Amino acid sequence: MLTLRGPETRATTIDCPADGEWVGIRFSLGTFLTRYSAATLIDRSDVNLPGVNGRSFWLLGSAWEYPDFENAESLVTGLLRAGLLARDPVVSAALRGEWPVLSRRSRQRHFLQATGMTHGAHRRIERARHAATLLQRGVSIRDTVHQAGYFDQAHLTRSLRRLIGETPAQLRKRATQLSFLYKTSSAG
Repeated sequence: MLTLRGPETRATTIDCPADGEWVGIRFSLGTFLTRYSAATLIDRSDVNLPGVNGRSFWLLGSAWEYPDFENAESLVTGLLRAGLLARDPVVSAALRGEWPVLSRRSRQRHFLQATGMTHGAHRRIERARHAATLLQRGVSIRDTVHQAGYFDQAHLTRSLRRLIGETPAQLRKRATQLSFLYKTSSAG
């Protein structure tokens, strides 16, 4: 089975059978499948694509081989060549802090359309990821509040509980990776 998932603005869980094999391809923010808007896939609005056989799935009238660790890049390249994958340059510029010469409303619209969330929501998620990484590295809760830019410990706790699904104390005790989504660089 191949499932399309969009960005998430709150903590969620997913059932993964122990005997299953899982491969995830995470597009950089602002990259999207042209026929599936991020706004329709946000927050667990999954789309399961039909299978052709045990080795391929249907996507917009064509059969594509299921991705694995060896062919994931080929799948992405094929989607790009077929015009099914796009990237919004306004989002890329915004993530670098370089807002293009567009009205504020146009920039907001581009960001929301390409990512399914506002730029502010993305910044809050990145700050929570950064805080989670600090806590898992052994940084104290007090120092994490300061380094990640939270007002106080209660602000940090509310944010992490909502966006990560765990409190700062739970994250400090956790020795394992939260999910493949957290194998990213820390936010500054």
